[in-house]
Amino acid sequence: MNDTVLLARHGPVATLTLNRPDALNVLDLAMIDALVAHTAALAADDSTRVVVLRGAGRHFMAGGDIRVFAEELARPPAERRSIFRNMVERLHAAIENLHRMPHPVVGRIHGAVAGFGLSLMNACDLVVASDDAYFASAYRQIALSPDGGGSWSLPRLVGMRKAMEILLLGERFGAAEALALGIVNRVVPVAELDAATDAVVQSLATGPVLALRKTKRLLRESMAHTLSEQLQAEALSFGECAGTADFNEGITAFLAKRPPQFGRD
Repeated sequence: MNDTVLLARHGPVATLTLNRPDALNVLDLAMIDALVAHTAALAADDSTRVVVLRGAGRHFMAGGDIRVFAEELARPPAERRSIFRNMVERLHAAIENLHRMPHPVVGRIHGAVAGFGLSLMNACDLVVASDDAYFASAYRQIALSPDGGGSWSLPRLVGMRKAMEILLLGERFGAAEALALGIVNRVVPVAELDAATDAVVQSLATGPVLALRKTKRLLRESMAHTLSEQLQAEALSFGECAGTADFNEGITAFLAKRPPQFGRD
């Protein structure tokens, strides 16, 4: 495995770090392969409870590596179309892995978040950002349309009209606006980013694992369901959660007026 994405584990918490800090963590071919491999492995790892996604250095991710793109400019247009389509299709496996893995994914965001970096952040389930973070779709500046599920996630997060503005105009905006739009969950001073992220992660890592996994799945699948289908999915999930030891602990702790101590069933 190359070192463009680092994987660290601390108990049930897995942290993926985008690791090209000298290049603002821009995406190259090696990083694509690493993201796909790591996210696939984590999705299949039942010992993991939470995944943290972060960037090394001063930035989260400033999009794709323009130098890699430039190397393909001499190719005929038809050949270029095939190369870039295949590259993006490969990359998209990582986005699907993040959406479909049972564990909650928390984005720890700072500095530049642009292009695929914005799409990658939007694939996370929760996002904690520092107040120095800034965001831009950046695709129009190099005559590209979005990738990484950007055209899927943004309308669901901010509504169609605002998504059109972000993607068509490509204007940069800051952390306060991202919070107001609902693109991030929390904004904190840079010095407090690690502590704020850790607080969210620990809340998830010590929570009722099946209930949190089922809740993520219900939310992720809800947009594709009718109301009747979603109600049935909720009933099935509710029943499965009610059969766990964590449910017993939650009810017992509530009645005893003490914090619950959830464990893995």
